[in-house]
Amino acid sequence: MIAPGIKHRTEQTVTFELTAAHVGSGLAPVFATPMMISMMENTCAQSVENLLAEGESTVGTAVNITHDAATPVGMKVWCESELVEVDRRHLVFEVKAYDEAGLIGQGRHDRFVIDSEKFMAKVNAKAQK
Repeated sequence: MIAPGIKHRTEQTVTFELTAAHVGSGLAPVFATPMMISMMENTCAQSVENLLAEGESTVGTAVNITHDAATPVGMKVWCESELVEVDRRHLVFEVKAYDEAGLIGQGRHDRFVIDSEKFMAKVNAKAQK
């Protein structure tokens, strides 16, 4: 059962491919904000993945995140999420990202539980128009 209080953590090492200079979100060779947000979304999605019914998935619908400190290439980063609200299929997470020097970003992320087949049928129908 998906209920508030579920926590999860992921980690990775910053490589050049994860930098603002590489992904186009800036010129600095530091951990890119879009990559940090992607890590946050992934952490939240993973936290409930094994609790979903067969054929279900989650999709991200909102992010309200600050990126508060830069992280250089080679440093380890990690993300911690906690599910704080559940309203039927709507899930709200608090997320924080850290590097070896401390907190680098934080905020909230919303996800919705979806029926994967129905969702993709709707997406594919959109492409037919």
